[in-house]
Amino acid sequence: MKKSAVSDRREISRIGWRDMIALFAMMLSAVMACALTPQEAVSRFAGTPRLPQGSMAVLVTELPTGKVLASYNADHSLTPASIMKCISIASLSETMDMEQPILTPVFVDADIDADGVLEGNIIVVGQGDPSVNSKIWPVGTGLTDEITEALRHAGVKSVKGDIIVDDSYFKGDPVPPTWASADLPHSYGTGSHAFNYANNSSGKSSVKNPAAAFRSDLRRKLAEAGISIGDEPLRRGPDRELLLHASPELKEIMRSCMMRSDNLYAETALRLFGKADGGDGSTEDAARREREFWQDRRLNLNGVRIIDGSGLSRSNRMTARFMENVLRDKSGDVEYVSFFPLAGQEGTLKKLLADTPLDSYLAMKTGSMKGIQCYAGYKLDDDFAPTHVVVVMVNDFKCDRAYLRAQVEKMLLEIFSDDNITNKKFTNPQKNIKDYAN
Repeated sequence: MKKSAVSDRREISRIGWRDMIALFAMMLSAVMACALTPQEAVSRFAGTPRLPQGSMAVLVTELPTGKVLASYNADHSLTPASIMKCISIASLSETMDMEQPILTPVFVDADIDADGVLEGNIIVVGQGDPSVNSKIWPVGTGLTDEITEALRHAGVKSVKGDIIVDDSYFKGDPVPPTWASADLPHSYGTGSHAFNYANNSSGKSSVKNPAAAFRSDLRRKLAEAGISIGDEPLRRGPDRELLLHASPELKEIMRSCMMRSDNLYAETALRLFGKADGGDGSTEDAARREREFWQDRRLNLNGVRIIDGSGLSRSNRMTARFMENVLRDKSGDVEYVSFFPLAGQEGTLKKLLADTPLDSYLAMKTGSMKGIQCYAGYKLDDDFAPTHVVVVMVNDFKCDRAYLRAQVEKMLLEIFSDDNITNKKFTNPQKNIKDYAN
């Protein structure tokens, strides 16, 4: 016994007092986690020092019943930031076929004579595709290459007219009026047009006139191919289709939107929803129609204000209750659920809860702005089927963001601890993650 005690003391001496304090802290934390119910975990999070108790909301419910597992300020109206994208894409997926591409028709409006002269114009009709010539999609050819090749194949050597871009598919301004002027010069603050090109950006800067950038690039491509073109539009005759450019499938565009939190894609999602719902495609009309759409589903929109599709406007307002309602409504849509990044693995959630029992077991969209940190999504089982809806919203925080995220992680681990929810580890995580994406 004495020998054992000496050995223990030597081991303690070897470990060092700092390590012992850390070890005891971990043990204490584990004991407390096991002792807490989900509601107690949320209440403790809400009372965390340095966090703004009056500007927070948490709601965790079970699927499919909607039974509340834990709640705090669920009906409090807060700024959602990028979790607004969850709503925009949910609305779009209810009105459009997500397996179809977005088409961009290209026409010529004159015949090609025997000398290869096109006595007319090239007309490109934008229909909202946000992925045209985007570096995000390295596979396949860009629109400028497609048009150049189609003209060469048709024997065109000269175009007498000009390049005309029809940007009229969406009405209204490309940029919502409530966006902060400081955001507009940046690539993340670019507008959504009927015709978008190369992410409507140049490096980290926004491009206000993507059609002009496209026309310039197409002229260069045509010149490289030996095709001359005029600089004044001619009187248009009947349109003849030259080609039909197809985007990736809509579901892939929206998955990319959620993984990268792309504002352009989300704004386009809202405008496409409005157009598909019979509107004019303006942001204002689409936002109104989106609200009416969810009202018709009998969801509670008290405290909800929809201004844009991406969440970049600080005038948006959201409740955890409404967000939970929409996510629960969409929980049976496997494709929609797969759009959300996996905790510890993907996109904007890659570092959250990595190497914890919840790694790959939470799929959530993040929302971050100055003073704002939000999460919305699902708890998953071993088959990636959603078992719970999770919404966490924090506004007006003054502490370090890393501190706040650590507190959110702690709360989620306590809510979904083994005492409350059984979490089984994947036998082959990489294979399962691939299956989830497919």
